[in-house]
Amino acid sequence: MITRLIGKALTLGVATGAMALVTAHAAELTVYTAVEAEDLARYAEQFNKAHPDITINWVRDSTGVVTAKLLAEKNNPQADVIWGLAATSLLLMKSEGMLEPYAPKGVENLDPKFVDKSDPPTWTGMDAWVASVCFNTVEADKLGLTAPTSWQDLTKPEYKGHVIMPNPNSSGTGFLDVSSWLQLFGEEDGWAYMDALHENIARYTHSGSAPCKLAASGEIPIGVSFAFRGAKSKAEGAPLEIIVPSEGVGWDMEATAIVAGTDDLEAAKTLVDWTITKEANEMYNTGYAVVAYPGVAKPVEHFPPNLIEKMIDNDFEFAANNRAAILAEWQSRYDGKSEPK
Repeated sequence: MITRLIGKALTLGVATGAMALVTAHAAELTVYTAVEAEDLARYAEQFNKAHPDITINWVRDSTGVVTAKLLAEKNNPQADVIWGLAATSLLLMKSEGMLEPYAPKGVENLDPKFVDKSDPPTWTGMDAWVASVCFNTVEADKLGLTAPTSWQDLTKPEYKGHVIMPNPNSSGTGFLDVSSWLQLFGEEDGWAYMDALHENIARYTHSGSAPCKLAASGEIPIGVSFAFRGAKSKAEGAPLEIIVPSEGVGWDMEATAIVAGTDDLEAAKTLVDWTITKEANEMYNTGYAVVAYPGVAKPVEHFPPNLIEKMIDNDFEFAANNRAAILAEWQSRYDGKSEPK
């Protein structure tokens, strides 16, 4: 599987003069990430300022693709660090013995729910993204659609062909939707719900932010996405209502881990130490409303005020342990409406 390599040999140690190339402590790391492309340049820039002697080769793709790539490389790891992948994916890799246990310096400063419970932990959380529905009020009015208030509402006949959501095989947002519906409704009723929802789906995207972006642009009236993307689009002037379904909403967190067997463990530890700092969390807060470092997150314009209380008690172990079976079942039922890759 070929992934898109952003800035291959992207040198974070951009410095003047040849001395930067022969620094005594120079190191090079390959980092796999599913961070949104628009955020990745900021991550590189900020880390470069703190550690100009470490070069990072970034490999970026969607959550599903990065997860599959890491699993395929289990016996011959190519990555040194994973910076920005769903915690459910990292839990799966932890169970496969693919992560290096490490307690980063300052880990005690993080909200405990953002830290793996093993001692030492194998991963640390960065930020959380939370499901929501992006509803274009202008396009809905043209079509005579009423605003949904629940997940079940999305199965009503009036929405046929007017809903877009992410494919869970590609998107972490799509997977948190599916795994949360199975937790909320139970396995049998959860799949029955998705059968009914599928009748109204126009197509499944391979990006978690795409459904909200498409709703914001007016291409579709309803996009199942995540709340921060909706708030950002609304702040930019899109006629969106950000709906928090009454049953509760799924969520996941981006997280960081060292890949077991890395050739440069010390440099990997240096990177992971930096990823949990207050400075790094302030950077995450630019793209996410909920971050791991308490007291850092600033209020986000248009972010639904009741969203945090509607976050379900997510069973990450259930999601991780059943990931393969859930994705296989989903694909066998619904993949026919997925966008081409």
